[in-house]
Amino acid sequence: MRRHRTTPRPDWQRTVEEQGVVYPLTRHPDGVLRPYWDESAYYSFSLPEIEALEETVAELHGMCLEAAEHIVTAGRFAELGIRDGRLAALVAESWRRRDELPSLYGRFDLRYDGNGPAKLLEYNADTPTSLVEAASAQWFWMEDRFAGRPGADQWNSLHERLVEAWRRQTPLLPPGAPVHFAHTAGDEIGEDLMTVAYLRETAAQAGLDTRAVSMEDIGWDRISGRFVDDRYGFVRACFKLYPWEWMTEDRFGPYVLDTLDNGGGTGSTLWIEPAWKMLLSNKALLAVLWELFPGHPNLLPSYADGPRDLVSYVSKPLLGREGAGVVIHPGGGPPPVPREEPCCYQELAPLPEFDGNRVVLGAWVVDGEPAGMGIRESVGLVTDGYARFVPHVIL
Repeated sequence: MRRHRTTPRPDWQRTVEEQGVVYPLTRHPDGVLRPYWDESAYYSFSLPEIEALEETVAELHGMCLEAAEHIVTAGRFAELGIRDGRLAALVAESWRRRDELPSLYGRFDLRYDGNGPAKLLEYNADTPTSLVEAASAQWFWMEDRFAGRPGADQWNSLHERLVEAWRRQTPLLPPGAPVHFAHTAGDEIGEDLMTVAYLRETAAQAGLDTRAVSMEDIGWDRISGRFVDDRYGFVRACFKLYPWEWMTEDRFGPYVLDTLDNGGGTGSTLWIEPAWKMLLSNKALLAVLWELFPGHPNLLPSYADGPRDLVSYVSKPLLGREGAGVVIHPGGGPPPVPREEPCCYQELAPLPEFDGNRVVLGAWVVDGEPAGMGIRESVGLVTDGYARFVPHVIL
């Protein structure tokens, strides 16, 4: 694994915008726009490194499924903040019916520097983003920059696997009904919009009939007891880039549970990702994994009831994205103030530094199989909303 500095392509911003990355710049707190898509550098990997990472991701995904089974069997929903008995029962039922419910993708965040095993930082299995740049823009970048170079490749089968996932899972969808693709209208930079638009394109390539809708335009028809779109069409199946914890807690939450409770009946809505993904997108999963697989080389010691014997650690809210609420406790000094909100306490494994940049690998899983990688760089130890996406190549 090496970082290389290079010169961006002429008119790179227009190029990536045409490929779906309509958010190539990020406005920082000082008011200055800086690249989010950053092709002034790239990372190279050897094929054995990528093969080892693929094996690691496959094993981690399998372990996460074992942890989900344990949570359901042992009834440990409260540790994930799922204290509503009805919701817990519906999540458990969703898990038991997982072979009957479409499930598309997820992203592992890994600490890796080319030396030693990759370490799991978290698993976003419900609403992962940075997909368009990983699946599309960096592939076209490689084709431009390494055209004609023998052996140049990329860990990136995302597009093909997404199309095939839709095609394979078509029998699980309601027959004759379009699949709605929903994002929140509160998305100001366009990342959610383009992620959903890209996934809708992969579904269309698989032969599915699709519709676009914002989450805010999905309503509840009290007469028929159904969710409907802005044209009063029945929302029979819906991919939503909208976290389950928001779905179940907003004012439509009781109706969401009602549609799940129907178990495929006339008024039910098939939500993608399914409700059982709540078990994997919760940081408490990290503590369960460490409990079930103590000492595993790809895991970091993690606990849900406090830092225990950890000297340096990171406290992470059970639910959160883009580094929100993550606090680093480097050890030494006065003891940290206990946090009131439920957290997972994970041993501190500082992100590796390349040319002054802190690096995290985002490894993708599609339909249960490793499918590709994206890399983000940040200045600090927490990968937040100001991180940059940097492409990679296998040489």
